[in-house]
Order: sequence, then structure tokens, then C-alpha cells
Amino acid sequence: MSSLDSSPQAVQGAPDGADTQDAADVQESKIAADGKTVAAKQIPPAAVARLTLYLRALNTLLAEGVERVSSESLAEASGVSSATLRKDLSHVGSYGTRGVGYEVQYLSRHIAAALGLTHDWKVAIVGAGNLGKALARYGGFESRGFDVVAIFDADQMVVGNEVGWLRVSDAADLEPVLQRTGANMVVLALPAAVAQGVCDRVVAAGVRSILSFAPVMLQVPDDVNLRKVDMATELQILAYHAQRAQTPGQTA
Repeated sequence: MSSLDSSPQAVQGAPDGADTQDAADVQESKIAADGKTVAAKQIPPAAVARLTLYLRALNTLLAEGVERVSSESLAEASGVSSATLRKDLSHVGSYGTRGVGYEVQYLSRHIAAALGLTHDWKVAIVGAGNLGKALARYGGFESRGFDVVAIFDADQMVVGNEVGWLRVSDAADLEPVLQRTGANMVVLALPAAVAQGVCDRVVAAGVRSILSFAPVMLQVPDDVNLRKVDMATELQILAYHAQRAQTPGQTA
């Protein structure tokens, strides 16, 4: 199983890096001028998570009309050290120029390409309860390259209802609707009792990228990427740190 837990991890700072890229790095991690082709250099999972933070900060800067940003400013906006930022950006072949910084639009395009956001990602949501409906209505997906194309539910009182711009499809028709819409990512917003069975159907339909909000460990084949979001677990972790912060002589 290729399962990637979404729980926060401690971010270790990397040694300070140079502001110019050597020839070996260029060959190993090369991005085409059109921003659509990235060499198959493996990026560490922790660095991938931080790249999403850099991209969010860069997109904010773009919206504000900022053209260049220093590594220090970008690192501060992303909550990391400038050394860690430069190390992470080395994985996508993008370094700034000393004394000049990074060109915001150029770097944003490179990170988006490295994260696969220049591809067409079509998302289907299984489960039209409160969480599923909230996800379907969220407008931020499209701006980040994700097109929500379908939402499903097994409740016949819900099937046919409109959620945002979508109409709820019957979960019994999962496979043909996934094929018709070309969905290549699926979000499971389901109770634990039914999640594995639906997950098996999604995998059998050919989908290899699954995000699960179900409070259960799902089993998938090795060629399927599964990410799990467990909000109850995250709250428990917060409670632990909050308790330690309130206890004299202890730190979180």
C-alpha cells in the first residue's frame, strides 16, 4: 500500500544552500520552459508538503502585484527558514539570484509544474453529507488546478439534489460516472463502515489517487496513493500540546 498520512510532521532545517545551481542539479531536476515537463527526480515527502506552502505564498504575492521576492521574505511567509526554503527549491531546479531574489511568477510556475498542477485533475467526491457538500462547494479547488466533476451518495433522498453546480449521482452508478467524467482523483467523505467497500470499487474503476476523510485505515494496492485526513486525531494532538503548555515546567 502506498499510504501517505497527512498528519503534521516536524520540519527539520536543511544546511544553508547556494543561490546558484550547479550543472549536476540542472541535469537531475530540469523544468521545461513551458512549465509542463519535470524530470523524474524524487522529491522528499516533507519537501513536497513545504512546496505547497511556498506556492500558496507566491500566489498571494502574484495577486498583490509583487514581481520579486527574497528568500528571507518567502521563507517567513511560509513559516520556514530561508536555508530550508533554498534546499527545498533545489529539488525543482529553481534558485534565486543573490541580491535579487526570485521572480515570483517564474518560481510559481516551476513549483506548480513540479507538483503536477499543470495537468488536468478531475475530482469526484463520494459522500454528500455535510463534509462532502462543503468540499463540493469550495471555490478554492479550481484555482489550484482541481476540477470537481462529480459527487455521489447512496441515500435516495439525496440523489438528484444540486450541490453547487453539481447534481448528486447515485453511488450505485459510481463506476460509469467516474469513467464518463474522467475523474482521476476521488475524495471519500464516508462513514468508516462503508469506506473500504467504496474504496475497493474506486480502485477497481482505475482511480489511483484517493483522499480519505473516513475514520478508518483503508487498504489499497501498492500502485494507489492514499492520503488520510483524520480531524479527530489532529484535535487529540492539539489537546496534548495544549495540556503540556498549561502544565507548569512543561513545554509543548
